[in-house]
Amino acid sequence: MSDEHRLNRLKFRAWHRGTREADYMIGGFFDRYHAQWGEDDLRWFEDLLEEDDVDIMAWALRTQPVPDRFAGSLIMLMQRLDYVDIPR
Repeated sequence: MSDEHRLNRLKFRAWHRGTREADYMIGGFFDRYHAQWGEDDLRWFEDLLEEDDVDIMAWALRTQPVPDRFAGSLIMLMQRLDYVDIPR
């Protein structure tokens, strides 16, 4: 799969989660930060997208502990929530 195809696929999956709240949180995070990610970061995000939205959102909102496999700088970046841009 080409890099462009991979990124397009990740963007689609990030923005089509099933709820508007999850779309803004996960899609917004992807849009804001993916350009600076390396291969390990992309794999981390691909793995994250396999998780349930309620879990991802709970980890980002710090209402549930982050599993060790997702702990690190990217989840800490997600927890900043500075990327959620909700249109009015």
